[in-house]
Amino acid sequence: MILPVIAYGSPVLRRECEEFEEGEDLSKLIADMHDTMYNASGVGLAAPQIGQAKRLFIVDASPFGEEEPENEIEAKNFEILKDFKKVFINPIIEEESGKEWGFSEGCLSIPGIREKVTRKSIVRISYFDENWEFKEETYTGIAARIIQHEYDHIEGVLFTDYLSPLKKRLLKRKLNDITKGKVSVNYRMKFLPK
Repeated sequence: MILPVIAYGSPVLRRECEEFEEGEDLSKLIADMHDTMYNASGVGLAAPQIGQAKRLFIVDASPFGEEEPENEIEAKNFEILKDFKKVFINPIIEEESGKEWGFSEGCLSIPGIREKVTRKSIVRISYFDENWEFKEETYTGIAARIIQHEYDHIEGVLFTDYLSPLKKRLLKRKLNDITKGKVSVNYRMKFLPK
């Protein structure tokens, strides 16, 4: 079932999320999140973005894998992304390392805004998958960035928090418009009540 994406300004996007009970049946929630993410043409979605302050996010970076690589390093990264479809339940980022790099990020909860965000290039994360199997894995490049972005959501952090004070001031009107529902998107959204 396609659910509305919670818009910027909602308090649920600023909450540190709670863990699920181990073994809890999350199959319907995960299926609904996938339907919602694909409907909105996203590559990641966190539970707070559908109104649930729980430690869960999903990713499917296969759209990046379809891009035309410009060099051998990009080709290797894009090959990994072709099959990068995962569910992260009760995740914990164990370590962020590597060189910092900037990349233009966007968010389904903050439509129409894309800004360069600097993050570490390597992330080590522990989590449970959709079958409640425990994993600890290391990711690099765009895969690491998507994980960091979605992980921020379950910590109550948005990509706009990384922007300079000047950039935030320049975006203030656009962000206020999103909060008020004055934004055009081709997917369902839920805004703060007027």
